[in-house]
Amino acid sequence: MMQPGRYIRGEMSEFFVNDSCRRTTVPGNALFRFVRMLRRAITIWISLAIVALAQNATSKLGDTVTIHGTVIDSAGKPVGEALVRLEQGSATVASTTTNAGGEFRLSGLVAGNYILGAEKSGMRSRPAVVVKSSPGEEQRVDLILEDSVTAQTASSASPTLSAQPMEFADKPTFTVAGITDWTAVGGHGSDSNLRTSESLVRETTSLKTEDSPRGAGSTLKNVSETDDSEGKLRAAIASEPASYEANRQLGAFYLHAGRYKEAIPVLQAAYLLNSTDHANEYDLALANENAGDLSEARRHVKELLALGETADWDRLAGELDEKLDDPLNAVHEYERATLLAPNEANYFQWGSELLLHRAVWQAQEVFQKGAKAYPQSARMLAALGAALFAGARYDEAALRFCEASDLNPSDPKLYEYMGKIEMAAPNPLACIDRKLARFVQKQPESANANYFYAMAIWKGQEHSADRRALRQVETLLTKAVTVDPQFADGYLQLGNLYSSQRDYAKAISFYERAVKVNPQLGDAHYRLGVAYDRTGNREKAQREFLLHGKIKKSEAEEVEKERREVKQFLVAVPGDPTYPPDQ
Repeated sequence: MMQPGRYIRGEMSEFFVNDSCRRTTVPGNALFRFVRMLRRAITIWISLAIVALAQNATSKLGDTVTIHGTVIDSAGKPVGEALVRLEQGSATVASTTTNAGGEFRLSGLVAGNYILGAEKSGMRSRPAVVVKSSPGEEQRVDLILEDSVTAQTASSASPTLSAQPMEFADKPTFTVAGITDWTAVGGHGSDSNLRTSESLVRETTSLKTEDSPRGAGSTLKNVSETDDSEGKLRAAIASEPASYEANRQLGAFYLHAGRYKEAIPVLQAAYLLNSTDHANEYDLALANENAGDLSEARRHVKELLALGETADWDRLAGELDEKLDDPLNAVHEYERATLLAPNEANYFQWGSELLLHRAVWQAQEVFQKGAKAYPQSARMLAALGAALFAGARYDEAALRFCEASDLNPSDPKLYEYMGKIEMAAPNPLACIDRKLARFVQKQPESANANYFYAMAIWKGQEHSADRRALRQVETLLTKAVTVDPQFADGYLQLGNLYSSQRDYAKAISFYERAVKVNPQLGDAHYRLGVAYDRTGNREKAQREFLLHGKIKKSEAEEVEKERREVKQFLVAVPGDPTYPPDQ
């Protein structure tokens, strides 16, 4: 019998069957037996391959997802023969028409993010974002047809199905995969720099803009907030308590006036009279949020999102999730809002959420896209500057803050941010000193303006002290504490200035004023202790050093407590096992 693993030489052929390259000669009929065995093996292999392919095809069907639902009109009646389209980016992935009962079904879809919409005879639905990530999952999405103008106005922050997709190659280059405790990841440089960064993050991400939506769903936008208007609206309810429109109008009036607790009962009455008006329910959720009833606000938002998605609803859901200590859901809600409507508010909210939870590099990516799309947004540039500073990109951060200040030269906050990063950065920053000089020019009676410009000038003199420059520093700091006699940091820096000139008597007087204004200013106690020591007053020096130690310990414990309370995002990027595969 033929032995496996050898060359077999037939009458006309030779076969390599041995790794050791040895040959053997066998009769020709052995060759025929070998060929027959080879054909049989190939036949079996082909059969197994066919079975495997069939099994794989069956498996793939189980890996797909399905979207189904009903299309109805504003009266709640089903709409037959409506066109339903599913899009991804700018391409239509699937389409179908509804049956007589308004029902539709789209099957065999690959998991991913889609935009779903319906239209018929000039009517169209608001676009809904559908996120499909679990193989075999079925999701129900109901769509409501409205006239095209209403649909476009009501979801003005949301794209129509034909809108241009977001410029992230259809998605960002990262995904937030989870949360963890604070680990200082994303913090660079000294603890002083980190504290400055944390302060900047809190302040810049809370910046508001005049066109930030307060009640984007409201119909009552131009009613004068006067007692006369309120009286008329209340009289309308008194004459017809069961009128939906009367309750709706008064509730919207209170919402826009910021009288949230008064808005809730009338908006709630309108909701009970007509629960299909989604703008009213959105306003009811806003009123509850601002009145502090977050769980009730979230309940209404969930009801809205069960009908579909708009950018406004997702953004409000993100706000509520963050306030209810669920940042992971919040960041995903903000991402969906931005994918639906890449407007300035959504870019800013999404980037801010990432930055607040120390996804520094990802926040930079979002803010950079936002700044490119909205180059006139000063707060976007300021937030980008804060994100760059958090990543130790100090010079780039300074440029972004300077650009923001040029867009809004009268905003003192932007100058104050520049002053803070100039003091914290290891080296003088380009453009900052010129902008702070403008701050003093525009607001000469501002203590902060004089203080921060003084500190920028002084920092530039670290290696070559110019007497004229130091006199200017002295003048500016003196002006700061004259304008604001409670400006403890100004007294502290004047003490430092005189101490650097070895005028310890003057230094002590300013340090003492600093700790009198702010007894918890630890650095002032330490510097005062040093000045006492230099003048031979050891007992007073020791007392100030002890106070400094206690204050610093207390501050460190408080900072650590605050940091532990902030949940930090775990971010996956391409190449990580947790990063979603390309669709």
